[in-house]
Amino acid sequence: MKHLAPRGALLALILGGAAWLAVARTPAQVAVPSAAPPVPRAAGGRPDLSGIWQALNTASWNIQDHQAEKDVPAGQGIVEGNEIPYLPWAAAKREENYRNRLTADPLVKCSQPGVPRIMYMPYPFQIVQAPTYVAFLFEYAHTPRHIRLSGAHPPGPIEWALGDSRGRWEGETLVVDVVHFNDQTWFDRAGNFHGEQMHLVERFTLTDRDHIQYEVTVEDPKVFSRPWKMTMPLYRRVEKNVQILDYVCQSFQS
Repeated sequence: MKHLAPRGALLALILGGAAWLAVARTPAQVAVPSAAPPVPRAAGGRPDLSGIWQALNTASWNIQDHQAEKDVPAGQGIVEGNEIPYLPWAAAKREENYRNRLTADPLVKCSQPGVPRIMYMPYPFQIVQAPTYVAFLFEYAHTPRHIRLSGAHPPGPIEWALGDSRGRWEGETLVVDVVHFNDQTWFDRAGNFHGEQMHLVERFTLTDRDHIQYEVTVEDPKVFSRPWKMTMPLYRRVEKNVQILDYVCQSFQS
């Protein structure tokens, strides 16, 4: 009889634990993830991209995978497959740009970053959306960008840093066709570049209230052997009273 008490206590403990597990696993007490909130909608029912956004990556320094170096943070690239299909002459030019990047990057002289680089500069920007027009207001150098949702590109050639942007909606995605560039902007500080024949197709997809999936396909037969793509998320700035501030670029090059 001396062994009955401990065994009884052990049995009671086991039975009590089993009962607790049974209660813990009842459907009424299992946490169910709540459904994602719907994306905000504009008056016409389209996804509303309005707000202040920012890319959180190191693509402005280098759009490909790269290690840290002086004044450059390490980062993962945004190029699909991490390969840019330069033609042989252009690959050599890119290497020359890289060697001279500290003085040759157009941003050293406070030139326009161009598209798509301005989309992933390390500064916020604001989107203002209307039924026939979308405006991008960038903090960097007070730069505005205009996307018209009607009309065709004007006849060219025209050489603009930001090109001419014409948008349309494809379901939930704003698709922007961009042409009429000059060859004076780079993709990044590492010397990746394009020519005046560049053609971009951008896609802006609001995946939830606070994230836009940004995708851009690059085509330039003068510089690249085939089209290639970059993708990244853009993040809504949600701080209280967040706003675009003044960033006046100051060139330190004589």
